[in-house]
Amino acid sequence: MSDEEHHFESKADAGASKTYPQQAGTIRKNGYIVIKGRPCKVVEVSTSKTGKHGHAKCHFVGIDIFTAKKLEDIVPSSHNCDVPHVNRTDYQLIDISEDGFVSLLTESGSTKDDLRLPTDENMLTQIRDGFAEGKDLIVSVMSAMGEEQICGLKDIGPK
Repeated sequence: MSDEEHHFESKADAGASKTYPQQAGTIRKNGYIVIKGRPCKVVEVSTSKTGKHGHAKCHFVGIDIFTAKKLEDIVPSSHNCDVPHVNRTDYQLIDISEDGFVSLLTESGSTKDDLRLPTDENMLTQIRDGFAEGKDLIVSVMSAMGEEQICGLKDIGPK
């Protein structure tokens, strides 16, 4: 057709959506849901009976998976809710920088340097102490809706 070369800017997520729709009546406890634009783990679901106008309602209580704040929402059970794609990945801890960022080793052997230490005091001291003692630490990183945070820690012995 033409001799011009076309250059496309590639995106890592290939335009994938951060959420997918799911009917409110099918979301259960320990599942995930988006409440007020935040990814949450459902801790309580209650369904009210159909009223005068015919819609049963689902009352969701969720805990934000990154900030641990409690959020609530009421949705008609026949309507769709957004459910976040939640991924959990394990990385090996290589280094902790002065400014609170961690250096992690990925499965492919490259490093990931864009993650901060967790704000949870207990987890923070466990990571710092374990690293100072020279232990081999594996951290679990939870990611959803473009956010990432360290949410777990495993000790696989001394280096």
